[in-house]
Amino acid sequence: MNPVARRPQLALAALVAGAVTVLPATSSAADPASTSPEATTAAAPAEKAADNKAAKRAKKNGKFKLTILHNNDGESQLLGAPADPDYGGAARMATLVNDLKDKADKGRGSGAVMLSSGDNYLAGPRFNASLTTGVPFYDSIAMRRIGYDAIGIGNHEFDFGPDVLEDFIVSFAKNKVRNRPPFVSANLSVVREPGLAKLAKDGTLVKNTIIKESGQKIGVVGATTPALPSISSPRNVKARQDVAGIVQTQVNRLERRGVDKIILISHLQSITEDRALIPMLSGIDVAIAGGGDELLANEGDLLVPGDEISLDPETEEPLSYPVLADDADGNTVPIVTTAGDYKYVGRLVVVFNKKGEVTNVRKGSGPVRVSGVGEDAVAADPVVQRKVVDPVQEYVDALAENVIAESEVALEGRRDPGVRTQETNEGNLMADALLYAGQQRAADFDVDAPDVALQNGGGIRNNSLIPAGDITELTTFDIAPFGNFVAVVPDVPRAQFKEILENAVSGIPAADGRFAQVAGFSFTYDPAGQAQVTEDDGTVTTPGTRIQDVTLDDGTEIVVDGAVVDGDGVGIATNDFSARGGDQYPFRGLPFTSVGVVYQQALANYITDGLDGLISAEDYPEGGEGRISQLN
Repeated sequence: MNPVARRPQLALAALVAGAVTVLPATSSAADPASTSPEATTAAAPAEKAADNKAAKRAKKNGKFKLTILHNNDGESQLLGAPADPDYGGAARMATLVNDLKDKADKGRGSGAVMLSSGDNYLAGPRFNASLTTGVPFYDSIAMRRIGYDAIGIGNHEFDFGPDVLEDFIVSFAKNKVRNRPPFVSANLSVVREPGLAKLAKDGTLVKNTIIKESGQKIGVVGATTPALPSISSPRNVKARQDVAGIVQTQVNRLERRGVDKIILISHLQSITEDRALIPMLSGIDVAIAGGGDELLANEGDLLVPGDEISLDPETEEPLSYPVLADDADGNTVPIVTTAGDYKYVGRLVVVFNKKGEVTNVRKGSGPVRVSGVGEDAVAADPVVQRKVVDPVQEYVDALAENVIAESEVALEGRRDPGVRTQETNEGNLMADALLYAGQQRAADFDVDAPDVALQNGGGIRNNSLIPAGDITELTTFDIAPFGNFVAVVPDVPRAQFKEILENAVSGIPAADGRFAQVAGFSFTYDPAGQAQVTEDDGTVTTPGTRIQDVTLDDGTEIVVDGAVVDGDGVGIATNDFSARGGDQYPFRGLPFTSVGVVYQQALANYITDGLDGLISAEDYPEGGEGRISQLN
């Protein structure tokens, strides 16, 4: 990190309004780095004149109060909260954001902005409605109506590859660049993706942006998780790893342009990552995290029924809103985030002095729940209701009405304990579907039929216990929503197969998306053994010793007492995300063949054709059937 001349900044004395003690300021040498043009919000001449007047008023008043509205991880939950549709939903969110903006002080030293920290859509039946109808996407229509001033980019934006992200961005205002909100991420390189590179050239996809509000310049810098290649499908988009250095460079550039109020919108997968990042930075005034779905709240905040305030992993105490962290200069920075699914609008009200220093966080800051019932109920925005909610609901209802099978047993798809920590019957069903698809379709694609199958737990998304009874087409989308294709990797060397399984159990006891549900074999592992450590490219840097025994269903022994048995390679059916090295699976570029069916359709085909429409308790007992065993 290059030293730069820093504006003096105050430590926050409290989370409420009141007097703040001014601490001595420090400074350092000027930054010699070269400048480059960055995108700003365009303004007409009349708007510029109004901005200049407002800026003069703000300078005279000295203080500036900014209401920062924010959310993250909306993940296409356009219709309402998954567990309770009386809450959440994009139509209510649009109304609530508009109401909160109206209630926020504006002009004469006050303003309001609305920001997103990424994961703005997610594969599943609701987003599939957009993919079916095409541009403009329903998610884009809803978000444009909500009125974002800047939007961060998360990992799920790349789940269908860069082309769908391009369509998503373009559909905010097709052929009208000025009407698109800026999408902000400093550490993404899109030069090798022509569509996204064009958006970067026209100023839609940027490293930083400047929002003009009540005569003030509000700088926004974005960041996306460096783990992007291993948890999504970015193709030729590169997520550069030095997040701290890259973000600092953008802060420096904003400061050289006279911006003294800077917000970080990041999608680094948890607020813990932002708490670790802030001490490496200077000049960030507020950080808005995404990707962790943590719920920060204070006493008296209304929560969606069933929600609980997240616990600090270090202290096990409830996380208040905001969380505080000291930056590289010892200044205190408020960090906020919200639970996703359009259930909350975060509201952080901060006061800056005339030097651009945060002096306090005002009372009333906290999550504002999106409710359709009770004293805080808001009506659905009629435009979002008509153009988004109604057609998406119609699409989802049609899927829900198409019953394709019956299950005699409840299917366990919850994450922890569940598909990310142990064998479950739903995990077995999904893995069997991959194996069935690979074996049925291999000859058509001139590839040897696979022996086994692996499904990463992170690709099983319903996060619920599906009760016994009807299984609909919608159920299969809930379980397997991504656009991942079934892929066959032939003749995987046995030693490498063991490495793949070591990766699958390397995160235990944590609930990790790389935990594998399997078919065609069984294995035993010892969680007390050494966890394998693997780089993003699949290079094993620390060999694992957890896998003890691996036996194919025909009795062939692959691993015995931790040692690989010599013999022929193993053909694996999986999804193309894992085959490409997602979740750090060490396939390391082994050739694979897509067999022309996405894993959701493979699941539906297996249930209807392979099982003749009956998921029996005998075939899929609760708790699984011993495919995965844990020692000790």
